[in-house]
Amino acid sequence: MTGLKLFTVNDGVAEVSSRLAVRERELHQLVGANLETMLGVRFLASEYSTGPVHGGRIDTLGLDESGAPVVVEYKRGVDAGVINQGLYYLSWLVDHKAEFEALVAGRLGLAEAGQVLWSAPRLICVAAGFSRYDVHAVREHRHSIDLVSYRFLGSDHFALETVASVGRQAAPPRAAAAPGASGEGQGRPAVSSLAELREAVGEVLAGLGDDVKRIENQTYRAYRRTQHFACVCPPQETKLLVYLKANPKKVDLIPDFTRDVTGRGHHGTGNLEVALRTERDLERAGDLFRLSYDVS
Repeated sequence: MTGLKLFTVNDGVAEVSSRLAVRERELHQLVGANLETMLGVRFLASEYSTGPVHGGRIDTLGLDESGAPVVVEYKRGVDAGVINQGLYYLSWLVDHKAEFEALVAGRLGLAEAGQVLWSAPRLICVAAGFSRYDVHAVREHRHSIDLVSYRFLGSDHFALETVASVGRQAAPPRAAAAPGASGEGQGRPAVSSLAELREAVGEVLAGLGDDVKRIENQTYRAYRRTQHFACVCPPQETKLLVYLKANPKKVDLIPDFTRDVTGRGHHGTGNLEVALRTERDLERAGDLFRLSYDVS
């Protein structure tokens, strides 16, 4: 984030000044009030007490799009201690599952509380920046950790940048093409069933970046960076449905291929539905996958 520069281009070019939060509380309040929009996490509590024995307060508790518990910790500046502090609270959280589920039930309902994904709890650290040692440390860690840097830009803009993102459930490796195989344009073997098409979709989504993580849900398979950008449902009789974070209003919708499902009930997150039936459809969807990845 320190290398990012923003310019206005009206009546000449002028650089927009950047700054850190005046106080950590400013950062905490802004992100906490817009948690779902900024980080894809539903808000549960702020300044949550861990009790007299542990003697701490978790900056923000939430639930991500897969139903995984999330601890969010903020630091105004650069502070290596934010990771260890966050891991301490994450450990506390895993040891107090019933308390967290009661919090979810009170805020989001009993149904959500019964589906908390305890296999992949997450820590998100938001700070002015992180050292290369921080980035290396989280990549060696067994927990799901996101390092996110921030800047206020001028009087009207706020920027977040994911510096490192590591998940406990890594996306599967991309399968190598068999010798002599001639997958259409992408070096993959041709698919002969919707189940194989689903795996091919996974290869493409996982291959969009090193920061992509695959999360298994009861009703879909999600791919995310800091937020979900694609959800792949189990195959139906004749098609495979994928839901993307790309804005349907900014896409040329094609009948029987793409559909705006804003306000319609469906599994997974994202309001752009893509129906895949053949490998050719997968190739057509490539730009939409990339667009969704870029906005997540």
